[in-house]
Amino acid sequence: MPDYQNQYQGNGYQNNVPPQGQYAQQIKVCQYCGRQINANAVICPYCGCQVSQFQQQPPTVVVNNTNTNVNAMGTPRDKWVAVLLCFFLGFLGAHKFYEGKPGMGILYIFTLGLFGIGVLVDFITLLFKPNPYYVYR
Repeated sequence: MPDYQNQYQGNGYQNNVPPQGQYAQQIKVCQYCGRQINANAVICPYCGCQVSQFQQQPPTVVVNNTNTNVNAMGTPRDKWVAVLLCFFLGFLGAHKFYEGKPGMGILYIFTLGLFGIGVLVDFITLLFKPNPYYVYR
């Protein structure tokens, strides 16, 4: 065990007094080897033993939940209304106007439903969609 009364002798301190204020180093004694070490030390630099627990800080979790997209799912449409419009007025693009796609509706008018092939594809596609389905613009 070290001599605590003479702990500062021979360390270069004036009058064997440790420095004060901002230059003072906080010290503690290693419980295994008995030497003086820095108070913040976790492992003793002399004997290599762990003298205190590691201080683990919890991770900082940042949640940025500022979703400004109010209509993220799109516009809901009834499947059976679209199927009936496609079956009876598909060559005029009525189901495309119902979905809110006027450009495709006008194209269907001028090409008579993309020469019938577009109407057939749309009819089969609409049959397999869930009810309600969502249209994105």
